[in-house]
Amino acid sequence: MIQVAFYDTAEDSVFDFAVIIAKKDGKWLLCRHKERTTWEFPGGHREKGERIEDAARRELFEETGAQDYTLQPIYAYSCMKQGGDASFGMLYYADVKELGALPAFEIRETRLFDEFPDRKDFWTYPDIQPFLLRKVRELDIK
Repeated sequence: MIQVAFYDTAEDSVFDFAVIIAKKDGKWLLCRHKERTTWEFPGGHREKGERIEDAARRELFEETGAQDYTLQPIYAYSCMKQGGDASFGMLYYADVKELGALPAFEIRETRLFDEFPDRKDFWTYPDIQPFLLRKVRELDIK
């Protein structure tokens, strides 16, 4: 089991990755990796020397083709497997206005969802993604 903890803030240097929960036209925007059958929020690891917000913007484009959007930080969070070290991520919310062509990277497809099935096998990371989604829903972002 993975433990997820949320923080109001953290230094940029502690973050390993960024995750972006995005909506377009009031629907949730998810992506599917070429090597998986499950769905996930856009996101990924930061590159050397990259600020975490820049990593979020890069990942959002690479994994969805998002061209025009607003991006806001939501929470810092950590994930820790039992007996393991914690890794830190920054959770963002994006309101996507325009999608371009999906770049030829690791994502097979994107899709807009009104809601999600209540099945663990829907999510790529079922021990983490529902927690992140709940945090964004609690804020009732319009």
